[in-house]
Amino acid sequence: MEQKTLTGYERKELKKGPSRRLRKEGKIPAIIYGHETPKPISVDRKEFHSKFKNSSASTILTIKVGKKDYEVLVKGFQEDYIKEIITHIDFFELERGKLLKTKIPVHVEGSAVGVREGGLLEQRIHELEVECLPKDIPEVIIVDVSELEIGESIHVQDLNVAEEVKVLNLPDQTIVSVTSFKEVPVEEEAEEEEIEGEEGAAEDSGEEEEA
Repeated sequence: MEQKTLTGYERKELKKGPSRRLRKEGKIPAIIYGHETPKPISVDRKEFHSKFKNSSASTILTIKVGKKDYEVLVKGFQEDYIKEIITHIDFFELERGKLLKTKIPVHVEGSAVGVREGGLLEQRIHELEVECLPKDIPEVIIVDVSELEIGESIHVQDLNVAEEVKVLNLPDQTIVSVTSFKEVPVEEEAEEEEIEGEEGAAEDSGEEEEA
């Protein structure tokens, strides 16, 4: 589990004007919510981007606001797509010793046997919902597909995760599979059906004229 530290600044003025000023100063308005009263703060834009650049939604951040530390997850943010900047962040405060639910990205590793034999690797699930203590949150869940042959799949129940982590997805859900290419592409099948339909229509027309 990766953990990073971020400096937070208490925010007392919550109207749009003060928020716009913070953004001009290079800060991002934010709020920490969870088991305590929501706390409005701001964080430095450059520091947040540098700390969160290679992180995920499961990365725990420690935000220092004055003398108090908050362990949080990034639960959402708003963006200005024209200026390409984050305009607001929602941080969810974690409660030590209490189970939480979060989503963890799935990373596929290895070169599948079936792919080397001409099959197609298809990843159907890109993140899994888990329940665990904050200290046990995995950064990613690795799925090794090296031994996967054509026609085989890896399901949720096949995963090898730590005992402290409970995966909440259905056990029979397929995460990744190797399928064979169809001999006739869908587009070609559709064209053949269309040609057959036109020929049939032409034959019917001819029969009517003879009649």
